[in-house]
Amino acid sequence: MMKNAIVAQSGGPTTAINASLAGVIKGCLKSNEIDVLYGARNGVEGLMDERLVNLTEIFENNEENLKVLKVTPSMYLGSCRRKLKDINQDSSEYDNIVEIFRKYNIRYFFYIGGNDSMDTVGKMSMYVKKHQMDVKVIGIPKTIDNDLVVTDHTPGFGSAARYVAASILEMAHDTYIYNTRSVLIAEIMGRDAGWLTASSVLARNSYSQAPHLIYLPEHPFSKEQFIEDIREQFEKREHIVIAVSEGLRDEKGQYISAETSAVDAFGHATLSGTGKCLENLVAETFGCKVRSVEINVLQRCAAHMASATDIEESWQLGLKGVSLALEGRSGEMSIVRRISDEPYQVVYEGEDVQQIANAEKKIPAEWINEDGNDVTEEMVRYLRPLIHGKVNVPEKDSMPYYLFLGEAL
Repeated sequence: MMKNAIVAQSGGPTTAINASLAGVIKGCLKSNEIDVLYGARNGVEGLMDERLVNLTEIFENNEENLKVLKVTPSMYLGSCRRKLKDINQDSSEYDNIVEIFRKYNIRYFFYIGGNDSMDTVGKMSMYVKKHQMDVKVIGIPKTIDNDLVVTDHTPGFGSAARYVAASILEMAHDTYIYNTRSVLIAEIMGRDAGWLTASSVLARNSYSQAPHLIYLPEHPFSKEQFIEDIREQFEKREHIVIAVSEGLRDEKGQYISAETSAVDAFGHATLSGTGKCLENLVAETFGCKVRSVEINVLQRCAAHMASATDIEESWQLGLKGVSLALEGRSGEMSIVRRISDEPYQVVYEGEDVQQIANAEKKIPAEWINEDGNDVTEEMVRYLRPLIHGKVNVPEKDSMPYYLFLGEAL
């Protein structure tokens, strides 16, 4: 009897996660061991609700659609932000999923996502192993935050980094035209890890050093020192562009923008806007023109600024996930291991997901300058290859053409 497989996506969207999905689909289609690949709508929630689609039927004889899927942003299968319960306290969710596996003869489960998704991979792999089930569970990484450990970087980050750097350069051009002293503050996603904010350094070129200041959550933030840093910059230039992470904390570990002790469903503090907080501080102190810009969801699905390196690596990680499963491995995540900066070279491997789930990779202290207001050349060398290459997105009626699963909205 042929074996079937199922794939799902979870967490926040990225420009590259569908490239990983396309890699999984391609890997399954060319396998002699997998009969049907199903897709679960909206992650494990759709899996438990049995909301499945037959991806083999959709893509088996349509290579062109697979190419379009590779450059389609966000999640073709939809997403969820559900973290499975502790298996020792309540196994009902796992029992439900296993019943679906049995019903559809699922022997391979691929889950594409970030930290919480890898937690699901770890829990499911332990459950099927405990019950001696012949099901291989494999995680495939994604997150623009770039905060998964073990892997050199995560799919989606390179494209988001390219968008951030280009946006900073464009905002600098917007700022430089006026003969008026000004400060522009760009708030960039990054609650606990500042990789995206650090990527703003790639905006610098021969005529513009913007961003002139970079502040990351890995380094304690002082409002007093922030003001002094701006004062020093004004001695050199009339226009200052500053990149800040949304999750800046003071020396006591308190978010500088947290208004209350409220938290979201995952226990994350509810923030009120770091950029706006600092904008008000600068306006009160210097009385100059000051503006804050929040680079928020725009960076997540900006396929027009996708990195070709990012898309190709995401595709390869999907393919690698399938090969790991077919080798009989389970409870692992496909990873990128860098072996050279110049020329840039990587290899694709598998690592125990238990070493990855619920851990967080932050920027090394040595990649942040001593004053905590910039990054080092080591950071630039790490980042530069990840944004390389332009992606050709297909168009229809002079607009990007993407794949969409479901009813028109």
